[in-house]
Amino acid sequence: MDEVAKNDYNLNISRYVDTFEEEEPVDLDQVAADLQSLQKDLSETNAMIADFCQQLNLKTPF
Repeated sequence: MDEVAKNDYNLNISRYVDTFEEEEPVDLDQVAADLQSLQKDLSETNAMIADFCQQLNLKTPF
């Protein structure tokens, strides 16, 4: 209470209580693998769309 009074009754809780929460660690190898998988899927999907567009005599959208 003395510290609160000394700070002009500033009730900013984080000044008096530790609110730090540890973040979960990120597995960067898994993130890289996920990105590579998504890129592969995207390439396959783009190839399929390009094939459909060719069959319909349309320009591809990319």
